Amino acid sequence: MNKKVLTSFLAAVLAATTMIGCGGNSSSSSSTPAKDPSAPKQTEGKNLPELTTEPMEITLWDIATEEPAKSAQEGAVQRFMADYPNIKVNQVHQQNDNYKQQLVVAMSSKQAPNMYIHWGGGPMAEYYNSGFANDITDMYAKYDHPDFVDAAVAQSTYDGKMLAIPFGGLSGCDIFYNKTLFKEKGLEVPKTIDELEDVCAKLKKEGITPFALANASKWTGSMYYMYLVARHSGNDEFNAAYTQENGGSFTSDAFIYAGEKIQDWVKKGYFPDGVNSLTADDNQDRALLYDGSAAMMLHGSWQVAGIKADNEDWYNENIGVFRFPEDTEAKEKGVPQDVEIGTAIGNGFSFNCFKDDGSVDQDMLDACYVLATQYYNDDTYNDMQMEGGNIPSIKGFDEKVEDPNNRVVVDVFFKASNVQLWYDQYLPASVTEVHKDCMTELFGLEKTPEEIGKEQDAAMQKAIKENK
Repeated sequence: MNKKVLTSFLAAVLAATTMIGCGGNSSSSSSTPAKDPSAPKQTEGKNLPELTTEPMEITLWDIATEEPAKSAQEGAVQRFMADYPNIKVNQVHQQNDNYKQQLVVAMSSKQAPNMYIHWGGGPMAEYYNSGFANDITDMYAKYDHPDFVDAAVAQSTYDGKMLAIPFGGLSGCDIFYNKTLFKEKGLEVPKTIDELEDVCAKLKKEGITPFALANASKWTGSMYYMYLVARHSGNDEFNAAYTQENGGSFTSDAFIYAGEKIQDWVKKGYFPDGVNSLTADDNQDRALLYDGSAAMMLHGSWQVAGIKADNEDWYNENIGVFRFPEDTEAKEKGVPQDVEIGTAIGNGFSFNCFKDDGSVDQDMLDACYVLATQYYNDDTYNDMQMEGGNIPSIKGFDEKVEDPNNRVVVDVFFKASNVQLWYDQYLPASVTEVHKDCMTELFGLEKTPEEIGKEQDAAMQKAIKENK
Protein backbone atom coordinates (compact mmCIF):
# COMPACT_ATOMS: atom_id res chain seq x y z
CA MET A 1 0.00 0.00 0.00
CA ASN A 2 1.36 3.42 -0.92
CA LYS A 3 0.64 5.88 1.85
CA LYS A 4 -0.40 9.05 0.07
CA VAL A 5 -0.12 12.49 1.55
CA LEU A 6 -3.44 13.86 2.75
CA THR A 7 -4.41 15.97 -0.29
CA SER A 8 -4.62 19.73 -0.09
CA PHE A 9 -5.07 19.93 3.67
CA LEU A 10 -1.54 18.70 4.24
CA ALA A 11 -0.08 21.47 2.09
CA ALA A 12 -1.92 24.05 4.16
CA VAL A 13 -0.77 22.44 7.39
CA LEU A 14 2.85 22.21 6.31
CA ALA A 15 2.79 25.87 5.36
CA ALA A 16 1.58 26.86 8.81
CA THR A 17 2.95 24.21 11.14
CA THR A 18 6.44 23.14 12.16
CA MET A 19 6.95 19.44 11.79
CA ILE A 20 5.83 17.79 15.01
CA GLY A 21 6.88 14.33 16.14
CA CYS A 22 4.80 11.82 18.00
CA GLY A 23 5.46 13.46 21.36
CA GLY A 24 2.57 15.90 21.10
CA ASN A 25 1.79 18.66 23.55
CA SER A 26 1.30 16.45 26.56
CA SER A 27 1.92 12.78 26.79
CA SER A 28 2.08 9.83 29.10
CA SER A 29 3.77 6.54 28.38
CA SER A 30 1.70 3.97 30.25
CA SER A 31 3.52 1.16 32.02
CA THR A 32 2.13 -2.28 32.72
CA PRO A 33 0.31 -2.42 36.08
CA ALA A 34 0.65 -5.41 38.38
CA LYS A 35 -2.13 -7.99 38.32
CA ASP A 36 -2.68 -11.38 39.88
CA PRO A 37 -1.62 -13.75 37.06
CA SER A 38 -4.32 -16.22 38.12
CA ALA A 39 -7.09 -13.66 37.73
CA PRO A 40 -9.15 -14.10 34.54
CA LYS A 41 -8.97 -11.53 31.77
CA GLN A 42 -12.08 -9.41 31.50
CA THR A 43 -12.32 -10.56 27.87
CA GLU A 44 -12.47 -14.22 28.88
CA GLY A 45 -15.35 -16.13 27.31
CA LYS A 46 -15.99 -13.51 24.64
CA ASN A 47 -15.84 -13.97 20.89
CA LEU A 48 -12.68 -11.99 20.21
CA PRO A 49 -9.42 -12.53 18.34
CA GLU A 50 -6.70 -14.31 20.34
CA LEU A 51 -3.98 -11.75 20.95
CA THR A 52 -0.29 -12.38 20.45
CA THR A 53 1.90 -13.34 23.40
CA GLU A 54 4.95 -11.73 21.78
CA PRO A 55 6.12 -8.27 22.94
CA MET A 56 4.33 -5.44 21.16
CA GLU A 57 4.12 -1.65 21.41
CA ILE A 58 1.12 0.41 20.33
CA THR A 59 1.14 4.19 20.05
CA LEU A 60 -2.23 5.74 20.87
CA TRP A 61 -3.22 9.40 20.47
CA ASP A 62 -6.18 11.01 22.22
CA ILE A 63 -7.22 14.49 23.35
CA ALA A 64 -7.89 13.60 27.00
CA THR A 65 -5.94 16.45 28.57
CA GLU A 66 -8.33 17.20 31.44
CA GLU A 67 -10.48 15.37 33.95
CA PRO A 68 -12.60 13.32 34.02
CA ALA A 69 -11.76 12.11 30.50
CA LYS A 70 -8.06 11.78 31.29
CA SER A 71 -8.56 9.32 34.17
CA ALA A 72 -11.26 7.37 32.33
CA GLN A 73 -9.14 6.87 29.22
CA GLU A 74 -5.91 6.13 31.07
CA GLY A 75 -7.84 3.62 33.16
CA ALA A 76 -9.00 1.79 30.03
CA VAL A 77 -5.40 1.46 28.83
CA GLN A 78 -4.22 0.29 32.26
CA ARG A 79 -6.88 -2.44 32.44
CA PHE A 80 -5.94 -3.66 28.97
CA MET A 81 -2.22 -3.82 29.81
CA ALA A 82 -2.97 -5.63 33.07
CA ASP A 83 -4.68 -8.36 31.05
CA TYR A 84 -2.07 -8.32 28.27
CA PRO A 85 1.26 -7.42 29.97
CA ASN A 86 3.26 -8.21 26.83
CA ILE A 87 1.58 -5.29 25.04
CA LYS A 88 2.73 -1.80 25.95
CA VAL A 89 0.47 1.10 25.00
CA ASN A 90 2.19 4.46 24.67
CA GLN A 91 -0.71 6.82 25.30
CA VAL A 92 -0.19 10.40 24.11
CA HIS A 93 -2.55 13.20 25.15
CA GLN A 94 -2.80 15.99 22.58
CA GLN A 95 -4.38 19.43 22.88
CA ASN A 96 -7.67 19.50 20.99
CA ASP A 97 -7.14 22.71 19.00
CA ASN A 98 -3.99 21.54 17.19
CA TYR A 99 -4.76 17.84 17.15
CA LYS A 100 -5.91 17.46 13.54
CA GLN A 101 -2.90 19.32 12.23
CA GLN A 102 -0.50 17.27 14.33
CA LEU A 103 -2.13 14.05 13.17
CA VAL A 104 -1.85 14.95 9.50
CA VAL A 105 1.77 16.07 9.88
CA ALA A 106 2.58 12.80 11.67
CA MET A 107 0.96 10.86 8.83
CA SER A 108 2.98 12.74 6.22
CA SER A 109 6.24 11.97 8.04
CA LYS A 110 5.36 8.28 8.54
CA GLN A 111 5.09 8.74 12.32
CA ALA A 112 1.35 8.23 12.52
CA PRO A 113 0.02 6.58 15.69
CA ASN A 114 -1.34 3.04 15.47
CA MET A 115 -4.59 4.03 17.15
CA TYR A 116 -5.98 7.56 17.08
CA ILE A 117 -9.14 9.43 17.86
CA HIS A 118 -11.17 11.54 15.47
CA TRP A 119 -14.71 12.81 15.04
CA GLY A 120 -15.77 10.94 11.88
CA GLY A 121 -16.98 12.87 8.85
CA GLY A 122 -14.78 14.09 6.01
CA PRO A 123 -11.42 13.76 7.80
CA MET A 124 -12.06 10.07 8.63
CA ALA A 125 -12.73 9.43 4.95
CA GLU A 126 -9.49 11.18 4.02
CA TYR A 127 -7.47 9.18 6.54
CA TYR A 128 -8.81 5.99 4.98
CA ASN A 129 -8.36 7.11 1.37
CA SER A 130 -4.79 8.13 2.17
CA GLY A 131 -3.96 4.72 3.62
CA PHE A 132 -3.93 5.46 7.34
CA ALA A 133 -7.07 3.68 8.53
CA ASN A 134 -7.79 -0.05 8.49
CA ASP A 135 -11.07 -1.34 7.16
CA ILE A 136 -12.53 -3.24 10.13
CA THR A 137 -15.86 -4.18 8.51
CA ASP A 138 -15.20 -7.93 8.63
CA MET A 139 -13.82 -7.82 12.18
CA TYR A 140 -16.85 -5.86 13.38
CA ALA A 141 -19.17 -8.45 11.81
CA LYS A 142 -17.20 -11.41 13.21
CA TYR A 143 -16.25 -10.37 16.76
CA ASP A 144 -18.01 -9.09 19.87
CA HIS A 145 -18.53 -5.36 20.30
CA PRO A 146 -20.92 -3.09 22.20
CA ASP A 147 -24.44 -2.61 20.81
CA PHE A 148 -23.82 0.91 19.54
CA VAL A 149 -26.75 3.11 18.54
CA ASP A 150 -27.36 3.06 14.80
CA ALA A 151 -26.36 6.69 14.33
CA ALA A 152 -22.95 6.02 15.91
CA VAL A 153 -22.34 3.08 13.58
CA ALA A 154 -23.35 5.25 10.62
CA GLN A 155 -20.92 8.00 11.66
CA SER A 156 -18.15 5.37 11.95
CA THR A 157 -18.79 4.17 8.41
CA TYR A 158 -17.65 5.50 5.05
CA ASP A 159 -18.46 4.06 1.62
CA GLY A 160 -19.99 1.00 3.29
CA LYS A 161 -16.86 0.31 5.33
CA MET A 162 -16.58 0.34 9.13
CA LEU A 163 -13.53 2.49 9.87
CA ALA A 164 -13.82 3.35 13.56
CA ILE A 165 -14.99 2.17 16.98
CA PRO A 166 -17.07 4.79 18.86
CA PHE A 167 -16.07 5.55 22.43
CA GLY A 168 -16.79 9.21 23.19
CA GLY A 169 -20.55 9.15 23.58
CA LEU A 170 -23.49 11.21 22.43
CA SER A 171 -22.79 14.93 22.31
CA GLY A 172 -25.61 17.38 21.80
CA CYS A 173 -25.14 21.11 21.45
CA ASP A 174 -27.34 23.30 23.63
CA ILE A 175 -27.26 26.55 25.60
CA PHE A 176 -25.94 26.37 29.15
CA TYR A 177 -27.21 29.21 31.30
CA ASN A 178 -26.92 30.55 34.82
CA LYS A 179 -30.41 29.79 36.11
CA THR A 180 -29.71 31.66 39.36
CA LEU A 181 -28.83 34.79 37.43
CA PHE A 182 -31.87 34.41 35.19
CA LYS A 183 -34.11 34.16 38.25
CA GLU A 184 -32.52 37.21 39.89
CA LYS A 185 -33.07 39.28 36.74
CA GLY A 186 -36.59 37.98 36.11
CA LEU A 187 -35.65 36.34 32.81
CA GLU A 188 -37.49 33.43 31.19
CA VAL A 189 -35.84 30.74 29.09
CA PRO A 190 -36.27 31.90 25.47
CA LYS A 191 -38.04 29.65 23.00
CA THR A 192 -37.56 31.81 19.90
CA ILE A 193 -34.61 33.74 18.51
CA ASP A 194 -36.58 36.97 19.02
CA GLU A 195 -37.01 36.09 22.70
CA LEU A 196 -33.30 35.20 22.92
CA GLU A 197 -32.37 38.61 21.57
CA ASP A 198 -34.69 40.25 24.08
CA VAL A 199 -32.93 38.35 26.90
CA CYS A 200 -29.56 39.43 25.51
CA ALA A 201 -30.59 43.08 25.43
CA LYS A 202 -31.77 42.96 29.05
CA LEU A 203 -28.58 41.25 30.22
CA LYS A 204 -26.44 43.79 28.39
CA LYS A 205 -28.34 46.60 30.09
CA GLU A 206 -27.43 45.01 33.44
CA GLY A 207 -23.75 45.00 32.47
CA ILE A 208 -23.71 41.24 31.87
CA THR A 209 -22.28 39.73 28.66
CA PRO A 210 -25.00 37.48 27.24
CA PHE A 211 -22.77 34.76 25.75
CA ALA A 212 -19.51 33.28 27.06
CA LEU A 213 -17.56 32.46 23.90
CA ALA A 214 -13.87 31.66 23.39
CA ASN A 215 -13.47 31.88 19.64
CA ALA A 216 -9.69 31.60 19.33
CA SER A 217 -10.61 27.94 18.92
CA LYS A 218 -12.81 28.90 15.91
CA TRP A 219 -15.03 25.79 16.07
CA THR A 220 -16.76 27.33 19.07
CA GLY A 221 -18.03 30.27 17.04
CA SER A 222 -19.08 27.83 14.33
CA MET A 223 -21.74 26.47 16.70
CA TYR A 224 -23.69 29.73 16.47
CA TYR A 225 -23.31 29.80 12.70
CA MET A 226 -24.49 26.19 12.33
CA TYR A 227 -27.55 26.63 14.50
CA LEU A 228 -28.67 29.84 12.84
CA VAL A 229 -28.34 28.16 9.43
CA ALA A 230 -30.23 25.09 10.66
CA ARG A 231 -33.05 27.11 12.21
CA HIS A 232 -33.42 29.20 9.04
CA SER A 233 -33.33 26.35 6.51
CA GLY A 234 -33.26 22.96 8.20
CA ASN A 235 -30.61 20.84 6.45
CA ASP A 236 -31.49 21.87 2.90
CA GLU A 237 -29.15 24.79 2.33
CA PHE A 238 -26.15 23.19 4.01
CA ASN A 239 -26.62 19.97 2.04
CA ALA A 240 -26.81 21.96 -1.19
CA ALA A 241 -23.71 24.00 -0.30
CA TYR A 242 -21.84 20.79 0.54
CA THR A 243 -22.45 19.33 -2.92
CA GLN A 244 -22.26 22.71 -4.70
CA GLU A 245 -25.03 21.42 -6.96
CA ASN A 246 -28.34 22.95 -8.07
CA GLY A 247 -27.31 26.42 -7.02
CA GLY A 248 -26.03 25.32 -3.61
CA SER A 249 -23.75 27.88 -2.03
CA PHE A 250 -22.45 29.14 1.30
CA THR A 251 -23.80 32.53 0.14
CA SER A 252 -27.40 31.30 0.10
CA ASP A 253 -30.06 32.97 2.24
CA ALA A 254 -29.58 30.94 5.43
CA PHE A 255 -25.81 31.50 5.51
CA ILE A 256 -26.18 35.23 4.94
CA TYR A 257 -28.87 35.34 7.65
CA ALA A 258 -26.61 33.49 10.10
CA GLY A 259 -23.61 35.68 9.36
CA GLU A 260 -25.55 38.92 9.63
CA LYS A 261 -27.16 37.84 12.88
CA ILE A 262 -23.78 36.97 14.41
CA GLN A 263 -22.22 40.27 13.33
CA ASP A 264 -25.20 42.18 14.70
CA TRP A 265 -24.73 40.41 18.04
CA VAL A 266 -21.00 41.19 18.00
CA LYS A 267 -21.72 44.89 17.43
CA LYS A 268 -24.25 44.91 20.27
CA GLY A 269 -21.70 43.41 22.66
CA TYR A 270 -23.45 40.08 23.11
CA PHE A 271 -20.05 38.31 23.06
CA PRO A 272 -17.00 39.02 25.25
CA ASP A 273 -14.49 41.70 24.31
CA GLY A 274 -11.59 40.10 22.45
CA VAL A 275 -13.72 37.07 21.65
CA ASN A 276 -11.25 35.84 19.01
CA SER A 277 -8.38 35.81 21.51
CA LEU A 278 -10.09 33.67 24.17
CA THR A 279 -9.41 29.92 24.06
CA ALA A 280 -11.77 27.05 24.82
CA ASP A 281 -8.93 24.64 25.62
CA ASP A 282 -8.08 26.87 28.60
CA ASN A 283 -11.78 27.05 29.56
CA GLN A 284 -11.75 30.84 29.28
CA ASP A 285 -15.38 30.66 28.19
CA ARG A 286 -16.41 28.69 31.29
CA ALA A 287 -14.53 31.17 33.48
CA LEU A 288 -16.91 33.91 32.32
CA LEU A 289 -19.84 31.83 33.54
CA TYR A 290 -18.16 31.12 36.86
CA ASP A 291 -17.52 34.76 37.77
CA GLY A 292 -20.99 35.87 36.67
CA SER A 293 -19.76 38.18 33.92
CA ALA A 294 -21.57 36.09 31.29
CA ALA A 295 -24.97 34.41 31.51
CA MET A 296 -25.10 31.81 28.71
CA MET A 297 -22.78 29.54 26.72
CA LEU A 298 -23.67 27.59 23.58
CA HIS A 299 -21.54 24.46 23.77
CA GLY A 300 -21.36 20.68 23.56
CA SER A 301 -22.84 18.51 26.27
CA TRP A 302 -19.35 17.47 27.41
CA GLN A 303 -19.42 20.74 29.35
CA VAL A 304 -21.62 18.99 31.92
CA ALA A 305 -18.68 16.79 32.89
CA GLY A 306 -16.19 19.65 32.79
CA ILE A 307 -18.20 22.04 34.94
CA LYS A 308 -19.06 19.28 37.41
CA ALA A 309 -15.40 18.38 37.72
CA ASP A 310 -14.55 22.03 38.47
CA ASN A 311 -17.23 22.48 41.15
CA GLU A 312 -20.15 20.09 41.32
CA ASP A 313 -21.99 22.02 44.03
CA TRP A 314 -21.83 25.24 42.00
CA TYR A 315 -22.94 23.33 38.90
CA ASN A 316 -25.96 21.81 40.65
CA GLU A 317 -27.01 25.14 42.11
CA ASN A 318 -26.53 27.38 39.08
CA ILE A 319 -26.45 25.64 35.70
CA GLY A 320 -29.42 24.85 33.49
CA VAL A 321 -29.68 23.92 29.80
CA PHE A 322 -32.10 24.81 27.00
CA ARG A 323 -32.18 23.98 23.28
CA PHE A 324 -31.24 26.59 20.71
CA PRO A 325 -34.37 28.72 20.12
CA GLU A 326 -36.52 28.55 17.01
CA ASP A 327 -36.70 30.89 14.02
CA THR A 328 -40.34 31.99 14.06
CA GLU A 329 -40.38 33.37 10.52
CA ALA A 330 -38.79 30.25 9.06
CA LYS A 331 -41.15 28.03 11.05
CA GLU A 332 -44.13 29.82 9.54
CA LYS A 333 -42.73 28.95 6.11
CA GLY A 334 -42.61 25.28 7.02
CA VAL A 335 -38.90 25.00 7.83
CA PRO A 336 -38.39 22.23 10.42
CA GLN A 337 -37.13 23.52 13.75
CA ASP A 338 -36.03 20.18 15.19
CA VAL A 339 -32.64 19.84 13.48
CA GLU A 340 -30.02 19.70 16.23
CA ILE A 341 -26.25 20.05 16.16
CA GLY A 342 -23.98 17.40 17.64
CA THR A 343 -22.68 13.90 17.18
CA ALA A 344 -23.71 10.34 17.91
CA ILE A 345 -20.11 9.14 17.81
CA GLY A 346 -18.49 11.70 20.09
CA ASN A 347 -15.10 10.32 19.21
CA GLY A 348 -14.08 7.22 17.32
CA PHE A 349 -10.86 5.23 17.25
CA SER A 350 -9.40 4.35 13.88
CA PHE A 351 -6.44 2.01 13.52
CA ASN A 352 -3.27 2.48 11.50
CA CYS A 353 -1.84 -1.03 11.71
CA PHE A 354 0.31 -1.72 8.67
CA LYS A 355 3.71 -3.32 8.12
CA ASP A 356 6.54 -1.65 6.22
CA ASP A 357 5.52 -3.45 3.03
CA GLY A 358 2.00 -2.02 3.29
CA SER A 359 0.30 -5.24 4.37
CA VAL A 360 -1.99 -5.29 7.39
CA ASP A 361 -0.33 -6.00 10.74
CA GLN A 362 -3.11 -8.31 11.90
CA ASP A 363 -1.64 -8.96 15.36
CA MET A 364 -1.56 -5.24 16.13
CA LEU A 365 -4.97 -4.67 14.56
CA ASP A 366 -6.44 -7.44 16.73
CA ALA A 367 -4.98 -5.83 19.84
CA CYS A 368 -6.29 -2.37 18.93
CA TYR A 369 -9.75 -3.79 18.23
CA VAL A 370 -9.88 -5.50 21.62
CA LEU A 371 -8.64 -2.39 23.44
CA ALA A 372 -11.20 -0.14 21.75
CA THR A 373 -14.22 -2.43 21.99
CA GLN A 374 -13.64 -4.14 25.34
CA TYR A 375 -11.79 -1.67 27.57
CA TYR A 376 -12.75 1.77 26.30
CA ASN A 377 -16.33 0.51 26.22
CA ASP A 378 -16.38 -1.77 29.28
CA ASP A 379 -18.59 -1.28 32.35
CA THR A 380 -15.89 0.59 34.27
CA TYR A 381 -15.29 3.04 31.42
CA ASN A 382 -19.00 3.57 30.76
CA ASP A 383 -19.77 4.05 34.45
CA MET A 384 -17.06 6.73 34.59
CA GLN A 385 -18.56 8.28 31.48
CA MET A 386 -21.97 8.43 33.10
CA GLU A 387 -20.60 9.75 36.40
CA GLY A 388 -18.79 12.46 34.49
CA GLY A 389 -21.95 13.51 32.67
CA ASN A 390 -21.22 11.82 29.33
CA ILE A 391 -23.63 9.41 27.65
CA PRO A 392 -22.14 6.35 25.91
CA SER A 393 -23.24 5.76 22.30
CA ILE A 394 -24.56 2.37 23.34
CA LYS A 395 -28.20 1.35 23.28
CA GLY A 396 -29.97 1.67 26.61
CA PHE A 397 -27.63 4.15 28.25
CA ASP A 398 -29.88 7.10 27.43
CA GLU A 399 -32.44 5.56 29.81
CA LYS A 400 -29.94 5.71 32.69
CA VAL A 401 -29.36 9.47 32.53
CA GLU A 402 -30.18 11.10 35.88
CA ASP A 403 -28.46 14.50 35.63
CA PRO A 404 -31.29 16.96 34.80
CA ASN A 405 -29.23 18.91 32.28
CA ASN A 406 -28.05 15.82 30.46
CA ARG A 407 -31.65 14.63 30.52
CA VAL A 408 -32.58 17.78 28.56
CA VAL A 409 -29.73 17.17 26.11
CA VAL A 410 -30.73 13.53 25.55
CA ASP A 411 -34.41 14.33 25.13
CA VAL A 412 -33.61 17.03 22.57
CA PHE A 413 -31.16 14.70 20.80
CA PHE A 414 -33.61 11.81 20.45
CA LYS A 415 -36.51 14.02 19.38
CA ALA A 416 -34.48 15.61 16.57
CA SER A 417 -35.51 14.97 12.98
CA ASN A 418 -31.82 15.06 12.14
CA VAL A 419 -28.55 15.57 14.00
CA GLN A 420 -26.17 17.71 11.95
CA LEU A 421 -22.57 16.72 12.60
CA TRP A 422 -20.33 19.69 13.42
CA TYR A 423 -19.24 21.42 10.20
CA ASP A 424 -15.57 21.23 11.23
CA GLN A 425 -15.91 17.44 11.40
CA TYR A 426 -18.30 16.87 8.49
CA LEU A 427 -16.55 18.99 5.87
CA PRO A 428 -13.42 17.76 4.06
CA ALA A 429 -10.29 18.61 6.02
CA SER A 430 -9.14 21.34 3.65
CA VAL A 431 -12.56 23.01 3.75
CA THR A 432 -12.68 22.69 7.54
CA GLU A 433 -9.63 24.91 7.91
CA VAL A 434 -11.13 27.54 5.62
CA HIS A 435 -14.43 27.37 7.48
CA LYS A 436 -12.73 27.85 10.83
CA ASP A 437 -10.72 30.80 9.55
CA CYS A 438 -13.99 32.28 8.26
CA MET A 439 -15.38 32.12 11.81
CA THR A 440 -12.47 34.31 12.96
CA GLU A 441 -13.19 36.76 10.15
CA LEU A 442 -16.93 36.73 10.88
CA PHE A 443 -16.73 37.34 14.62
CA GLY A 444 -13.87 39.80 14.13
CA LEU A 445 -16.00 41.82 11.68
CA GLU A 446 -13.16 41.46 9.19
CA LYS A 447 -15.29 40.20 6.30
CA THR A 448 -18.95 40.18 5.38
CA PRO A 449 -21.11 37.03 5.45
CA GLU A 450 -21.09 37.02 1.65
CA GLU A 451 -17.29 37.23 1.52
CA ILE A 452 -16.80 34.29 3.87
CA GLY A 453 -19.47 32.39 1.95
CA LYS A 454 -17.45 32.81 -1.24
CA GLU A 455 -14.30 31.61 0.54
CA GLN A 456 -16.08 28.46 1.68
CA ASP A 457 -17.55 27.88 -1.80
CA ALA A 458 -14.10 28.12 -3.38
CA ALA A 459 -12.65 25.66 -0.87
CA MET A 460 -15.54 23.23 -1.34
CA GLN A 461 -15.30 23.38 -5.13
CA LYS A 462 -11.55 22.72 -4.95
CA ALA A 463 -12.06 19.75 -2.61
CA ILE A 464 -14.76 18.27 -4.86
CA LYS A 465 -12.53 18.63 -7.91
CA GLU A 466 -9.55 17.01 -6.19
CA ASN A 467 -11.64 14.07 -4.97
CA LYS A 468 -13.01 13.21 -8.43
